Order: sequence, then structure tokens, then C-alpha cells
Amino acid sequence: MDLGHLKHAEGAKKKAKRVGRGPGSGHGKTSCRGHKGEMARSGAKHRAWFEGGQMPLQRRLPKRGFHSFTRKEYQIVNVGELNRISEEKVTLEILLKNRLIRKKSEPVKILGEGTLTKALEVSAHAFSKTAEQKIQSAGGKVVRLC
Repeated sequence: MDLGHLKHAEGAKKKAKRVGRGPGSGHGKTSCRGHKGEMARSGAKHRAWFEGGQMPLQRRLPKRGFHSFTRKEYQIVNVGELNRISEEKVTLEILLKNRLIRKKSEPVKILGEGTLTKALEVSAHAFSKTAEQKIQSAGGKVVRLC
């Protein structure tokens, strides 16, 4: 057996519909396009969401709420979770290594949930007031990143 003797599986190949080849073919005259109307004309095509002039779905559905384009999404780390870090300086790389954040590229905010038992120098993009107080009261330092 070689490449010259290979055949397609039964039913895998189907002949193309030959339209406009006379009445005996069953696809003659209007060539399966029906009579008149937009889709009977040459060059006719619809956008995928077109509904024949009916009010489109995206215009029928109610619009609600507001989306701020200037909103910043922060990765949240609580003060209590910083206790499991063994280093004295807490940077984004260390937070990533300890799986407290997922991405180094997104900004990080430290929140004040929990208690801090050791003095740490914490670097992050934003801090809540309670988190800042807890870090400083434990003898640590807050470093804001740009």
C-alpha cells in the first residue's frame, strides 16, 4: 500500500451543489435563492447580528450601571498574611514567591485585616490606614511604590 492507493472514508467526501444548471437538477432557475428579496440579489450578505430590520438584541436589552474607565484593580494582601513571610523586606517578588499575589505586573494594596507580630519593611502600591498603623506599630516601615 502506498499514497497513490489511499481513499477517503465512506461518506467523507460530498459533491458540491451545482446550482443554476437547469430545471432537471432541482437547483435551476432561482438557484436555491427564492424569489426576489435581499438575499436573492448578487453581493447580498448580512452581518451576523442582523435581524431583518427587527430591533437588534443589543438595543432591546436594558443598559444598567456605570463602568469607570479610570478604576484601578488592586491585588489584595491582608496584614495578617504577612506573618508567614520569613524575610525582613517584603517586596512584590517575595509576595509572588509566597503566593500572596498572582501577578507582579498588577498593583498591590495592603489591607488591615489580622495582626502583625514582627517588624517588616513592606513595599506595595497602596496601603489602607489601618494596615499602615499596624505595620508601624509592630516596628516596621511602609514603602509606597509608584
